[in-house]
Amino acid sequence: MLLGVALISCQNETHPVFSPVPSPTPHAAATVAILQSGDVPAGLSVCLGSGPIDVYLALLATLDAALAARETEQWHQIRSAGAREGAVSVFTSDASACKAELGAAGTVKAMASFVAQFGDEGQADRAWSAGVFGFVPPPPGQVAPGVSRATSTGLGLSSFTYDRPSVRLACWRRSVFVALVVVSNLDVNAFRAATGAVDPRLN
Repeated sequence: MLLGVALISCQNETHPVFSPVPSPTPHAAATVAILQSGDVPAGLSVCLGSGPIDVYLALLATLDAALAARETEQWHQIRSAGAREGAVSVFTSDASACKAELGAAGTVKAMASFVAQFGDEGQADRAWSAGVFGFVPPPPGQVAPGVSRATSTGLGLSSFTYDRPSVRLACWRRSVFVALVVVSNLDVNAFRAATGAVDPRLN
């Protein structure tokens, strides 16, 4: 009888339920965060080499060795700042712009994007502050006409944009990522759509 009471007592005890600690959401790959074919207007075609930056630079070297050497050096500086991976995508209305600096060639319509993932947010912010592919944020309080910085860009504190009719550019840091979008000979709506496509992927 005592044994039966003990068994009933044990069955009636409440035991804490242990739930596993949720694992952190993995960061998006740089190749996923860059502009994709579905993000760009009709009439723009993807350039060969778009994807991992090493592939992009290797192909660019066969088209313009001098430009490839400059961009390779700039990528090495970003790697030295802590970048773990990077990716580039270029879309143009004329294949001749595929061998231009981030697609910016004369009157050709083009969109280009670059995304680098860093080890932590501090590394990413320092890299953004130092400049990406030659694009350095303006000093606070020294913003020129057509240039916006910080929250006025809509892309966060660590961001700046450059807006001219022929070339529009945005460079910003979000989470462990630094992103760069360059739009040539396209209207401001296309530019905003491009940054709006990349920004949510930077988790």
